[in-house]
Amino acid sequence: MKKRILFFTFLFSALTFAQQGKIRKVATIGFLNVENLWDTIQSADYIDGTKAISNPAFHRSIPIDSIKFLEAEKYDGQWSDGLLKGKKVVRYQSGSGEFTPKSPKNYNTKVYKTKLANEAKVISELGSQYTKTAPAVVGLIEVENRQIIQDLIKEPALAKYDYGIIHYNSYDYRGIDVALIYQKRRFTVTNSLKKELKIFNENGKREYTRDILIVTGFLDNEKVAFFMNHWPSRRGGEAISLPKRNAAAALLKQQMDSVRAMDSTTKLFAMGDFNDDPVSTSLKNHLKAVGNPRDLNESVPYLNLMYPLYKKGVASLAYQDAPNLFDQIIVSKNLISEQVTKDYSVYKAEIYAPAYLVNKEGNYKGYPFRSWNGDQFTGGYSDHFPAFVVLQKEP
Repeated sequence: MKKRILFFTFLFSALTFAQQGKIRKVATIGFLNVENLWDTIQSADYIDGTKAISNPAFHRSIPIDSIKFLEAEKYDGQWSDGLLKGKKVVRYQSGSGEFTPKSPKNYNTKVYKTKLANEAKVISELGSQYTKTAPAVVGLIEVENRQIIQDLIKEPALAKYDYGIIHYNSYDYRGIDVALIYQKRRFTVTNSLKKELKIFNENGKREYTRDILIVTGFLDNEKVAFFMNHWPSRRGGEAISLPKRNAAAALLKQQMDSVRAMDSTTKLFAMGDFNDDPVSTSLKNHLKAVGNPRDLNESVPYLNLMYPLYKKGVASLAYQDAPNLFDQIIVSKNLISEQVTKDYSVYKAEIYAPAYLVNKEGNYKGYPFRSWNGDQFTGGYSDHFPAFVVLQKEP
């Protein structure tokens, strides 16, 4: 019998302010692992390398029924720029067939709409106890394609906030991606791109995982950059899979350092499911994210806001029946201030776990109330608790 793990909703003041004062202007940045948010149609990856100079310029998720109308070859081998250049290819997604009406999950329109409503409810509430509104920017993990995100932001809980979408298809073997949604009236996008993480198994064979999504722009007229992550899993064991996450950490640090080098005033947010805890080698030694503001300096500029929560026993999920804090938000040191100023700084960071997101009974009491128990739809929300950070500044 699985041991029961108790998760706590824990409020964390990221810093002790010399002058607490009244929060005048606030914004929430958060993210949620939406636990396999697929549509009901089996899909495949379609790459049109004929439109590319060096990299495939056209990559989308398409219904498998559409393949017969395309002049494309089936491709199950290793993706590479050279092999894809000048070709139109199709690769079937390993996870897509699991989420259809004909699968054991009986994943039909009713279930899909329930999933959308559930995820929209959670997203709309992130930070609302402080801001009285929905988040300005939200990262999404485990989405199948852009259409799903469009359906999500049209849900009644989110529609009135007029969210925009940033999404790119990745080469992930299952067909899931990361994405970003943002309130258009508060965040203006100046650039977005994806950085492909190239990792290999012990036999030297390429393993396909999620990209790092990078979005820059202006949040309430302040220059910011978001780095959305879903690092390689611990499949095969923590130790044997760690080099893959170390590689992800090195790529993330390279991208964050690059943005800082171009403009040191840009405020950076790296967030997502890192599949490691704040004390893991990947985050401490490769990303070099520290847990104490006193340790910040020019050569160590990144603070892990979840480190104090981890030390207090707060968890965002249970992996192999043990509590972990894989869902984290890491910020640049220019977001840390002991006083409220005219520029945004961190006020609070939390793992969001209200009662309805927590399992109440059974072997999984205290775990996140996830959507799936094997092939059975539970009506739940996610196998991860979401995370958010509240920012504050003078009006």
